[in-house]
Amino acid sequence: MTDRHPARGLPTAGLFDHHLTDDGLARLWSLLDSGCYEVRAPEEAALLCVAWLVRAGESAAAAALVEEIRPFAGGTRFAPHPADRPVPGADAVHVRSVGEVAAMLARRTPRPGVAAQHEALTVWRPFEDELLDHWLRAGAVPDHEVGQEGDQEGWRGAGQHTEEGAALLARYRRLAATHTRCTKHLDPGSDAAVLRRALEEQVAGRALSPRLAGLLHRAVASMVARRGRPGSAEHTRLRETRAARADRPAHHDLAALVLRRLAPLDVSRGVEDIGPLIGPVTTEEAARYGLPAGTALPASVRATVAAARSAPLDTLLEHGLIPSAEVLGEVAEQLICTHTARGYADASLRTLMAATYRARRGRRYPLWWSPEHHARITELPWVRAVAPWAGDPVEQARSTLWMIGEAGVRAFPGTGLPNLTVRALSGLAQLAELPVPFAAEPLADSYSGMAGPEVLVAARTAAALLRGTVYERYHGIDYAAVSALANAQDREGFARLCAERAGRPGQSLVSDPAVIEQARILTTSDLATLVVHAGIVPRGGWEGAARGAFTAATGRAGTAKSTARAWRHLLFHLALCDADERASVLTWIDARVAALPAGAAARIARPLADLRLAAASVR
Repeated sequence: MTDRHPARGLPTAGLFDHHLTDDGLARLWSLLDSGCYEVRAPEEAALLCVAWLVRAGESAAAAALVEEIRPFAGGTRFAPHPADRPVPGADAVHVRSVGEVAAMLARRTPRPGVAAQHEALTVWRPFEDELLDHWLRAGAVPDHEVGQEGDQEGWRGAGQHTEEGAALLARYRRLAATHTRCTKHLDPGSDAAVLRRALEEQVAGRALSPRLAGLLHRAVASMVARRGRPGSAEHTRLRETRAARADRPAHHDLAALVLRRLAPLDVSRGVEDIGPLIGPVTTEEAARYGLPAGTALPASVRATVAAARSAPLDTLLEHGLIPSAEVLGEVAEQLICTHTARGYADASLRTLMAATYRARRGRRYPLWWSPEHHARITELPWVRAVAPWAGDPVEQARSTLWMIGEAGVRAFPGTGLPNLTVRALSGLAQLAELPVPFAAEPLADSYSGMAGPEVLVAARTAAALLRGTVYERYHGIDYAAVSALANAQDREGFARLCAERAGRPGQSLVSDPAVIEQARILTTSDLATLVVHAGIVPRGGWEGAARGAFTAATGRAGTAKSTARAWRHLLFHLALCDADERASVLTWIDARVAALPAGAAARIARPLADLRLAAASVR
């Protein structure tokens, strides 16, 4: 990365004063417009805020900010670092940073199997062709006898070209000593080994035994049938195909090329345009690194680099770059971190504030998406100075909560939100001033075994939403009783209810999987909280979510746990469908079941029958 700043090399205080000159402010305005800067620590955004205030006509506010931070200018850098690429916008997220992708590529080392295959194509196959050609030219197998048993006596008289044979055997010993990756040539039963053993006998002046002569005949006939006669059009095509395969660069060499392409980039960011990173080998790279120009990167390397793409959440989902709800949870933290920044109307200030909220140094801000981190950043003098141009932070928090929750339900309707995301959303809910928390696991206190207070709130929310629905009917829930327990704050009673529903009275909500599953059923794993208090409705409607959950429940890769979770989510989504949508989903499920393998259809026959009974009992 190139630091093109004219004040490069100045001490910290001198750098501070330089940026307050006309030239310095012009430089800062240029950075604001281009976005080509880095904010590695929150304080490095201070002078950009000063420049923005000056350009906005707020000279008094800018002067007050300068006077507040000037006493610290001798030991603190308040200026950003120039960069070659724009800083990501407030909506931009990535699955992996450039540094993480580089580390993954650096772990790609030569694979023994691939190296052995390359050696076979470039060393041993050509040598076998020479052996075959030698025997054919020696007259051991006349053309009209290839593929026939022939006269065994004729083999004994083929002792010509012994000098050439000795040279071949000497070269074999040199090759075997040097090229040790491929060991197929050591197999005594291979065709090449038979040709070599017969050659040793001929060079030693010994007649071939009838058995060895027969083996030689079959080996030569087999090799000619597979490869063609050396020098023939068929054999030439095969050699050209092998040469093309052998000339392909190894995957680890192409991964090393991408590492060089990544080297100038900021390791803490994603990349907006990954095209130049995953394009074919250029002419310049071919000349410098010895790789064939135009070689395309393998799909595995392209997929690794694609994880660093920086774009809005929906774009990453559309391109399949967020493969699971767990990965969505990791990405969601970036959105939560910058949610306040999205409220600024001015684009340059919005980008600057996003960079400020993202910035962290070492382990100074370990929970950088938490309300505590948000409060620390919000109270910084330069952030306070531009706060009047921000939107309502509560509305921004609610908007971000809706964005993450809706994406989770729409993209992963059979999975739900992972626990880390639920915890992060709980902090975001505080900023959004929502009246209820989210219930993250563990759902009970490890010492008392009683359900957590937030679990009762989630159960009460679910009861209000789902009473009288297919969800309540299918699971046999008495939501009136659940509401009574929640209203009475009877945490022990709720844990006891979960154990009774699981058929395991006396067992703990802390450790018993069946009891924990009943708590998940009663609370809907926070889905009801998302719907009631965050207003979540997936863009494809609840009908689409129900179909997605059924697909997840019947997927071949599912475990018993993931299947149960997906079925539970299917029931929740169906509960929020109207009668026509519910009927449409059930008809669609019938068609899907008819196409399932018999075993898979049998496994869901009972729960599907129970689902139909529950649906029939609901108006």
